[in-house]
Amino acid sequence: MSVRILALVGSVRAGSHNRQLAEAAAKLAPEGAEVEVFDGLAEIPFYNEDVDVEGTVPAAAAKLREAAAVADAFLLFTPEYNGTIPAVLKNAIDWLSRPYGAGSFVGKPVAVVGTAFGQYGGVWAHDDTRKAVGIAGGKVIEDIKLSIPGSLTRFAQTHPIDDAEVAGQLTEVVTRLHGHAGETVAV
Repeated sequence: MSVRILALVGSVRAGSHNRQLAEAAAKLAPEGAEVEVFDGLAEIPFYNEDVDVEGTVPAAAAKLREAAAVADAFLLFTPEYNGTIPAVLKNAIDWLSRPYGAGSFVGKPVAVVGTAFGQYGGVWAHDDTRKAVGIAGGKVIEDIKLSIPGSLTRFAQTHPIDDAEVAGQLTEVVTRLHGHAGETVAV
């Protein structure tokens, strides 16, 4: 049985290092795990309960919910914007937290990782993301962490998959999340 891991990336910029990390994670996934990097977070309108009505949910939000519904686990990649989570990722979490108590995250394993320019690699954003996903019902795996500092210099000439240390760390992250998802799927 294959475990589906949905990767959400909090940066929509062309050349995003977090997007590159997510792509690397997809390539490094162990046998039995499939990492799908979701495209389209930038097209999702800000969450508004007035438009979250069956039959009128915006197409981009419905596409996200469909991908999340079939996911067994989530791997969130986030940079740090002004010391916290990027709006595009927070918005995706908001859409996936509904309907209240029965959103797409409920009971599913979630890991949060990423890279940022600062010396701590985005840990504040990662912590805020874990908090938001936990409140949304996700089973946050607190001991799966990867915060890579100095993204602009570290990945200026090297794709993350070609950085042996980062590739090893990502492989461990995906393998461990796969293990947690496998436990959930088997239940």
